[in-house]
Amino acid sequence: MVKKSIKSSCMANIKSAKKRIVQSLKRTEINKFRKSRIKSGIKKIHVLVDGKKKEEVKKQFLKVESELSTAASKGVFKKNTAARLVSRLSKKIKDLN
Repeated sequence: MVKKSIKSSCMANIKSAKKRIVQSLKRTEINKFRKSRIKSGIKKIHVLVDGKKKEEVKKQFLKVESELSTAASKGVFKKNTAARLVSRLSKKIKDLN
């Protein structure tokens, strides 16, 4: 799917450069997917906290925390950014109790 569009609009002449372009497009797509999943998970947590649904908040928090740590290890987010987001979410959940 990505290769077909690259062949017609690719500026690179060297095979390895073409390959790197394809790889970066794939990575960009995967990273966008990961970021959007995390952002929507964070939004769900905020909605659940406003609705004061403790059990659902805890389940959602575990999912988001796992996603964030994976994203940090894969380089989508920096390690401190992921830690900061987790910290803020956990603080919100603690204030709910």
